[in-house]
Amino acid sequence: MSDAGERIALDAMGGDNAPATTVAGAVEALRGSGVRTILVGDRDRLEAELRKLGAAEEGLRIEHASEVVGMDEAPAVGIRQKQDSSIRVAARLVREGQAEALISMGNSGATMAAGVLVVGRAPGVDRPPLAGLLPGKGAGTLLLDIGANTDCVPQNLLQFGIMGSLFREVMHRVERPRVALLNVGAEEVKGNQLSLAAHALLRESEVNFVGNAEGVDLFTGDVDVVVCDGFTGNVAIKVMEGTGDLAFGLLRSAATSSNRGRLGGMMLRPALGEIRASFDYAEWGGAPLLGVNGLVFIGHGRSHPGAVERAIVQVDAALSRNLPALLEKGLA
Repeated sequence: MSDAGERIALDAMGGDNAPATTVAGAVEALRGSGVRTILVGDRDRLEAELRKLGAAEEGLRIEHASEVVGMDEAPAVGIRQKQDSSIRVAARLVREGQAEALISMGNSGATMAAGVLVVGRAPGVDRPPLAGLLPGKGAGTLLLDIGANTDCVPQNLLQFGIMGSLFREVMHRVERPRVALLNVGAEEVKGNQLSLAAHALLRESEVNFVGNAEGVDLFTGDVDVVVCDGFTGNVAIKVMEGTGDLAFGLLRSAATSSNRGRLGGMMLRPALGEIRASFDYAEWGGAPLLGVNGLVFIGHGRSHPGAVERAIVQVDAALSRNLPALLEKGLA
């Protein structure tokens, strides 16, 4: 349970079903874990949602913001033109020290832009990466970057490896995380110019670099951190989501095609539900944008209240473990 007061600014207007889902998630985090958030958005709408939940008297702070960056708006344009948007106001609270972290389930591009342009990069960080924890054997695999930086240079991938390794040590208690470079082959000589140069930098660094990893290695549990440019990482994430949807769609069809299939489907439903949840990005809570002055956490637009609650609790744990300062120290 957190006892540090309000240190998380939640973009309460961000998400497909906001503010209902975001406010409900914030209330669940308060009631279940004692974590208080600052709700950023239209005051009247947020107060109405709190009343619906019987939480009007629970004292969640509201920071009014009169604008919203839509899910389909150009990120940079939305952040620059909508100075009073909920995402920008939440980021400004972090920059001014009124909060230590920003969470948004809204426009992911705008949230990343707010993290870099408003919150600001941490000292020594060239390109803050977005990190996603993939399901798999053991504690899963952290993949970064998954979309913040489509064009990278070798030094960026080295920094991704350092930040990813520190994140796993601090948040997941993984000792000497195994760091790999996503590539088209396991051999050291494989890959394009970016991969070859990044491989050399990672090999000479202090991270526990174990060489190249192929796509099939993302789910084996043999590596703890995999680094790549944001273009490749985002494609990998989208392929994973699509494959999960396809697999469960085929299973659903098979389970309803005959009486035997329906019986088997009923018996397997609990286990299949757990597996499906592990592939659902909305269930993960969110993905951190590492390397900014504070913490920026980006959730899926279709996140339900439980996913919002998980994001809040995860961010509170990261702050309690002093993750931003440890990342800055590690990069130094």
